[in-house]
Amino acid sequence: MLEDKEQERTSLEKLGEFGLIEHLTKGFEIKQTSTLKGIGDDATVLDFKDKKTVISTDLLIEGVHFDLAYMPLKHLGYKSIMVNLSDIYAMNATATQVTISIAVSNRFPLEALEELYAGVATACKTYNVDLVGGDTTSSKTGLMISVTAIGIANEEEIAYRSGAQPNDLLVVSGDLGAAYMGLQVLEREKEVFKVNPNSQPDLEPYSYIVERQLKPEARKDIPELLKQLEVHPTSMIDISDGLSSEILHLSKSSGLGIDLYEDKIPLDPTVISACEEFKIDSTLVALSGGEDYELLFTIDQKEFPKIKGNPNLTVIGHTTGKDEGAYLISRNNTKIPLTAQGWNSFDQ
Repeated sequence: MLEDKEQERTSLEKLGEFGLIEHLTKGFEIKQTSTLKGIGDDATVLDFKDKKTVISTDLLIEGVHFDLAYMPLKHLGYKSIMVNLSDIYAMNATATQVTISIAVSNRFPLEALEELYAGVATACKTYNVDLVGGDTTSSKTGLMISVTAIGIANEEEIAYRSGAQPNDLLVVSGDLGAAYMGLQVLEREKEVFKVNPNSQPDLEPYSYIVERQLKPEARKDIPELLKQLEVHPTSMIDISDGLSSEILHLSKSSGLGIDLYEDKIPLDPTVISACEEFKIDSTLVALSGGEDYELLFTIDQKEFPKIKGNPNLTVIGHTTGKDEGAYLISRNNTKIPLTAQGWNSFDQ
């Protein structure tokens, strides 16, 4: 964030586009043997030999996807990488490289972009991916970030949305709804700050859900865990727009119905208490909140003993027959059609 008026400010004009790229990326090391040529030429050169390549791109826009009133730039850099790596892991693949392009207005000095790229560097180091390219340009409407993630997988291990079979189990990693409730806390404190700029929010009781919003973690560990357990997901997707939306994607792509059981949806106690405080239904938050970046996948029923009791995984439903539709089975055993009420950027 740019609240410190006394900090040193270096105008981006002094560096120019290529000087800026060189300055921001000079500390990034190449770790992947598949990276033959990274930053510094007209194009990146990668060599994956007999592996299949998977690629995903996301665009983050200030005022639509993030608010710098409470999103630190270092966290934003980290999150921008997580959003894309999550898509690679959702293919049951290994992420290897990323590119990042930014458009910035003149209100951002060099020091602000150094903070942003410090978060990018931390993400790359933590998840063992190489930054291999990108672009910079000016913007008259704030900060925009575009990240492309690249990964590899053996062809037989790739998990598509369309691969689910009738009577597969529906499984989710982690817990749901925390990122959305963290956003509610941050938005509330922002409004309090507008009224009283001297107020200092106490976010300690909300540390888990706030962190899930500001610094999410892509589930790199889940494809690795499944491989260790010798579990083969028949379909997979990451939960970025809400559980209901992702279930509907799996249902449509696979041409199957899906039953989701309300009492099986994993919720952290902090999420439940925050929902009570904000008077929001916790099931609705899990279904429609989004930005959890957990993995949702299906497996053959015969593989259930391999995941039974695993603290990272929860069976929340199952697929049904061809084109039977997607439903929530409520706690009182009512069958309710699922609707895509997840986050939509065009509603902003």
